[in-house]
Amino acid sequence: MKNKKHNKLKILNDPIYGFIQIPNTLVFDLIEHRYFQRLRRIAQMGFSNLVYPGANHTRFHHAIGCMHLMQKAVRVLRFKQVEISEEEENGLYIAILLHDIGHGAFSHALEHSIVNGISHEEISLKFMKKLNDEFNGKLDVAIEIFEGKYPRKFLCKLISSQLDIDRLDYLKRDSFYTGVTEGNISSDRLIAMMNVKDDELVIEGKGIYSVENFLIARRLMYWQVYLHKTGLVAENMLVNVLKRAKELADNGVELFASTSLRYFLYKKISQDNFTDETLEMFSKLDDYDVMSAIKEWTNHSDKILSLLSKMIVDRKLLRIEIQQKEFEVAKLNKKINKVSKKLELSENEVKYFVFTKKIENQAYQQEKPIFILNKKGKLRDIAKASDQLNLQALTNPVIKYFICYPK
Repeated sequence: MKNKKHNKLKILNDPIYGFIQIPNTLVFDLIEHRYFQRLRRIAQMGFSNLVYPGANHTRFHHAIGCMHLMQKAVRVLRFKQVEISEEEENGLYIAILLHDIGHGAFSHALEHSIVNGISHEEISLKFMKKLNDEFNGKLDVAIEIFEGKYPRKFLCKLISSQLDIDRLDYLKRDSFYTGVTEGNISSDRLIAMMNVKDDELVIEGKGIYSVENFLIARRLMYWQVYLHKTGLVAENMLVNVLKRAKELADNGVELFASTSLRYFLYKKISQDNFTDETLEMFSKLDDYDVMSAIKEWTNHSDKILSLLSKMIVDRKLLRIEIQQKEFEVAKLNKKINKVSKKLELSENEVKYFVFTKKIENQAYQQEKPIFILNKKGKLRDIAKASDQLNLQALTNPVIKYFICYPK
């Protein structure tokens, strides 16, 4: 008896967009691949759920949502007589689907602690090239578009620009799951206003207010959500936990860890030695490995590792102060001395608990402009085309400084 043919043209139900259709069997097979399935176990927003309890959605959710919006963008551009071949269409779907596949556990924390000198974008590219070998070169166009090397520039801009499909999904999705309504943009309207002029991805003039709303929403989401002070503390504490674990591992101290986490703790990983074996181990590393290790480390004999781990597990986080100017060295040293005496820590050890850093938010970068297409067929930078006075102000980076220390 012959096996029943598997239906690969599935429909998924998304809480934001409703039904999402998988466009073809190649995309289905990529979604089914274990590399992509790992994204179900990577939180989209790291520790933001310590502030916004609903923010438990994953990179998997986001990638599928991006693919859905890309399908809409292709339909809109084709309706406006922009030629997009079937090969380019598939390239766009695959590039946007896999754009975040290189994210590590808790998104950015690994990049700043145990995997150094290689970004998640570079790891995404390594995954895509590996998948391309498995799928006999069917990802060639997707990889060119992802790297920004494809000759038709507007296709690359759909993947990575200041108004790309990635941003259109994550702002709407993160707004929905956090309940922060200020970030709720009209992605449908923005996509409906897209067009192509001189190989440049542009927004038609009547969509200018939607772009203004998008930029302001992004700025608000950064201050209210992505750079929320509690989220900042939690993420920096996670980085410090992993740094301390790495330091102990380098000194030969035995640590509880899953096979994949152990690999990265006990080896020095950088861009130069990121081999196929490293990629394979990375593909098995997710939030569960890190969180189960942190739970176990609460009982470790190392005081710094156990205390930081307990603080994260029990949500007894460090105190944080944020201000517009740098903190005085005298204030920092006073905090360091106080905590050093209280916890009986050396000058090197106390830096895990008392530290100062800066954060930056630039809502709009004029060197990578969003172009508005006016009725005369001319292109203008949104910052100049808009009558919204605040928009010019959004081009200036806002820098703030924070200090963390125990309560």
